[in-house]
Amino acid sequence: MALDRSEVIELYRRRARRYDFTANLYYLIGFRIEAYRRAAVAGLALRSGDTVVDIGCGTGLNFRLLERAVGSSGRVIGVDATDAMLDRARCRVAREGWTNVELVSCDAARFDFPAELGGILSTFALTLVSEYDAVIERGARALRAGRRWAVADLKQPGWRGARLCARALAPLYRPFAVTLDLASRHPWESIATHMKKSTLSPRFFGFAYVATGEA
Repeated sequence: MALDRSEVIELYRRRARRYDFTANLYYLIGFRIEAYRRAAVAGLALRSGDTVVDIGCGTGLNFRLLERAVGSSGRVIGVDATDAMLDRARCRVAREGWTNVELVSCDAARFDFPAELGGILSTFALTLVSEYDAVIERGARALRAGRRWAVADLKQPGWRGARLCARALAPLYRPFAVTLDLASRHPWESIATHMKKSTLSPRFFGFAYVATGEA
């Protein structure tokens, strides 16, 4: 059964200290999580000076890619509901000496997107938000014309036998609050509904995807 908001926050509080290490363990089964993050950031087509929002930023694993894309004249806004994850992100920002990265403690469903954004990103976080459709719709309204939302996340593929495979993989994802109940949440469909020129690129045999849409 899918965890509620408070349960997800508590789980990520416990996992924050070792999150970066444990997330990279998925490489052992061929799940190229860093490559999917890079593809999502590339899909934003960011420009120097842009302001970009990272929804569910966690420990800040996307910040280096985003900061490099927008340059010193741009701004990166990392949003997360878990204080312990933001503490780790804050340490990352201080260690790297980034002065254009802002951290916001807020649930994605309640975040007030700034206007005229150059891009919005969410990697392996948005499916955990039950109000994901409303988040995508509000974010789309905050983007400048022609600018993009990008989501990298998990999904259940449609090929025969996928459900059995998903059940076999479920224990690997459960430590990150991902359960089979979340298969009914389709953020890529919300992107297609609320935006134009939407794309969907399946990854890892269809168990992951990178989706983009243009405002």
